[in-house]
Amino acid sequence: MKVTEIRETQTAELQKQVVELKQELFSLRFQQASGKAENASKMRTLRRDIARILTVLNERKAVSGEEK
Repeated sequence: MKVTEIRETQTAELQKQVVELKQELFSLRFQQASGKAENASKMRTLRRDIARILTVLNERKAVSGEEK
């Protein structure tokens, strides 16, 4: 997922995507631990996508003046 796509998406949708990506990451970690992971590089991609989304969400909070 690219940053430009993330910036065009609504905040509520981004928060929903973060939850879904974290669930997928958990599933991949579980598969890797049990030795059934087929694509281990996907974990890195998921972590980076989550970080990108959280960065944009934090930027939006800072602009709006909200506290954490």
